[in-house]
Amino acid sequence: MKENWDTALKHILKYEGGFVNHPADPGGMTNLGVTKSVWEAWTKKPATEADMRSLTPEMVGPLYKHNYWDAVRGDDLPSGVDLCVFDCAVNSGVGRAGKLLQRVVGTTQDGQIGPGTLAAVAKMQPENIIAEFCHHREAFYRSLDTFAVFGKGWMRRLDEVESESREMC
Repeated sequence: MKENWDTALKHILKYEGGFVNHPADPGGMTNLGVTKSVWEAWTKKPATEADMRSLTPEMVGPLYKHNYWDAVRGDDLPSGVDLCVFDCAVNSGVGRAGKLLQRVVGTTQDGQIGPGTLAAVAKMQPENIIAEFCHHREAFYRSLDTFAVFGKGWMRRLDEVESESREMC
């Protein structure tokens, strides 16, 4: 829902944290959840480590809104489902978040959340969508080679996302 954007962004920033450059993370240098490559694409210029370290919530907010929230149609999803799908888009990609939602609601899994997906979402209870979506998201995480390194954090985040999403319903 449109009214949930600010709450959803605060949620994302809480989980994404500050600057990291973990050698096992395929995203590489990241700050506030924004990878160096995503920031460079957004600004259309190279970014140094100093640039990445200096990112602020005010700087990355418009990127999150455009690249993730709008891409998964956050304004058009029910309260709680919006946070659940948005968080997945940030953490695992917009296409994967769209496909997981489409799998849950039984539409074509093309990753593009359009009128057909939104109509199917409207026919289901948000609590059921959230539970099933999180179940599939967990299975995806467990399938990754990096689960041994990052799995504990992903599972904690997923549990909290599910809880917060249910509260928003």
